[in-house]
Amino acid sequence: MTLINTMDFTKEEVLDKVQTDAENLFKSGTYFCSEAVLQTINELLGMPYGADVVKLASGFPIGMGKSGCLCGAVSGGQMALGIVYGRVEGDPMQDKMFDISKNLHDYIKDEYNSTCCRVITKQWQGDNFKSPERKQHCFTITGKVARWVANELIEDGKIQVK
Repeated sequence: MTLINTMDFTKEEVLDKVQTDAENLFKSGTYFCSEAVLQTINELLGMPYGADVVKLASGFPIGMGKSGCLCGAVSGGQMALGIVYGRVEGDPMQDKMFDISKNLHDYIKDEYNSTCCRVITKQWQGDNFKSPERKQHCFTITGKVARWVANELIEDGKIQVK
């Protein structure tokens, strides 16, 4: 995602761009799911962390290092939320961090009946991410998570739009 002045765009335009950019970072092979979400939101926020912050998300794709556990896009979304609501040593924990993190979890669980990668992608088990259908499914989830995070940040006034 190229840095943009969000005030030049409507909410829907920003959300569409975030979703498309996250999907494209994954589709292009630049990043996997968790990395694409974190990078897209970091850029949307004006890069409060350098581009190398994406390294933090590199162990989470395909359900935490291909273990099939928590969906990597959800992991990336949680890290992206931490950019805004997280804390550093000595700061109190913001209640909002827990609330919004739970809401992201619940959003994906409601959409896919699970947050577990192997459950969300069970129809492609053994596929090892080879089929175009499996890839598209994961690209879509990645875009949806990035869009959801961006929407929450807009709704909370953390990102201003036209």
